[in-house]
Amino acid sequence: MQSFHFLQKMAKKNVKSKIDWYIINQVKEMRIGLNLEQDDIAIHLEVSNGFIGQIESPNFRAKYNLQHLNELAKLFKCSPKEFLPDKPL
Repeated sequence: MQSFHFLQKMAKKNVKSKIDWYIINQVKEMRIGLNLEQDDIAIHLEVSNGFIGQIESPNFRAKYNLQHLNELAKLFKCSPKEFLPDKPL
């Protein structure tokens, strides 16, 4: 029973916030709109393809950091602000 509670606690730690999901979805929409694959993003960010898959998956804690967003803005030729909502979530 103790291991179940441990797993339950770990699952809660894997939850991404609303702002995390907003950013992830913005990047994904822009990626798809430019016909780019997860591999293309991974190469540009110098991370593994698996890491991008983990970011886009609800089952992992991985998310973009500010350096990633800055590099993605260069790739997408936009401002890093484009990944953020206009109002707080």
